[in-house]
Amino acid sequence: MKQVVVTGLGVISPVGNDVDSTWDALISGRHGIGPLTRFDATGLKASLAAEIKDFDPAPYLEPSEARKMDLFSQYAMVAAVQAMTDSGLAGNIEPSRFGVYIGSGTGGISTEIRETTVLLNEGANRISPFFVPMMIVNMAGALVAMRFGAKGPNLPVVTACSSGTNAIGEAFRAIKVGAADAILTGGAEASINPLAVGGFANAMALTKATDPDRASIPFDKERSGFVIGEGAGVIVLEELQHARARGAHIYAEIVGYGNTCDAYHMTAPQPDGEGATAMIKLAFDEAGISADEHLYINAHGTSTPLNDKTETKAIKQALGDAAYDVVISSTKSMTGHMLGAAGGLEAIAAIKALQTGIVPPTIGLREPDPECDLEYVPNQARKMDVTAALSISLGFGGHNAGVLFKAIKE
Repeated sequence: MKQVVVTGLGVISPVGNDVDSTWDALISGRHGIGPLTRFDATGLKASLAAEIKDFDPAPYLEPSEARKMDLFSQYAMVAAVQAMTDSGLAGNIEPSRFGVYIGSGTGGISTEIRETTVLLNEGANRISPFFVPMMIVNMAGALVAMRFGAKGPNLPVVTACSSGTNAIGEAFRAIKVGAADAILTGGAEASINPLAVGGFANAMALTKATDPDRASIPFDKERSGFVIGEGAGVIVLEELQHARARGAHIYAEIVGYGNTCDAYHMTAPQPDGEGATAMIKLAFDEAGISADEHLYINAHGTSTPLNDKTETKAIKQALGDAAYDVVISSTKSMTGHMLGAAGGLEAIAAIKALQTGIVPPTIGLREPDPECDLEYVPNQARKMDVTAALSISLGFGGHNAGVLFKAIKE
């Protein structure tokens, strides 16, 4: 089996439009949550969101290109360009050995809303010819592949809020078995619109909080739901010897992947955490390493009452007594929940913790829930010797995914 490493990072997030600004915000404890500005939220049960600020695709896309791309694809493209630039991979890989695995939960939902409005108001003959290619979830990965001439495996993953993490895990497996030498992978989402916000709010998933500082507060006793976010996180995974042969900078090695399903409920996690427990164990078993005080976990940590206590239970069941030694935080306390893009950004947070020896905090954590009794790095970043980092994602439908990284000596 091949070894797989990370050689490039790219991010568009509610707290920064590149990796450096995003990471600085995360370790400084700055959130990107505020009142909804994309549309009039009067009458909705949720009034806050973690929106992208000052997004400008112009340095990355011609105006004619951008007009034919849903916002989620634009986010994916910009993050992918950043990751490719960071990696130096362009021109240094055989096209047939280069793949793209970019996931999304809702794909081009804003395009679907716009064209449905056209249908209702003007008739079917007025629907844009670009409607279908802008809407479908696979198009982000397809467009990125076209941009970079990636003719190898291409797999868009759709597992709700686990999409980004599952995409990274599946890309890892493809390179590990020799199906590709490198894969651009992660997730992208752009769902801050009346349809998605209304749907999540009516499903009682979103917080009704009006104070941005007390809205996304994972593991806190007062948590009441997630804050919807958006953006993209994309990384370059590469076979180790391929990366070394071209002198690439290596951030970390990816060594384990877990993928399970609760098979329990459409939206709620299985109360006993069985599926998430199994997912964590699978990742560690594949990696062949054990959890200890040098492990950092970037938790799913959505700030919903059910998720946070169930995830805590799963971590304790999977790791045993070592669960009380590991360090855990939820960067969703700052980014909100980026849905299918969350796994991409959170994998990058885990990788940066390995690289820098700094663990981002869980901000807003004032009074821990007694059922959430692990070490969640409240409010301030922590310096520590991180040798392994696990990123966890849990999605509607009971999807559980985790990717495990470790430090590597170049």
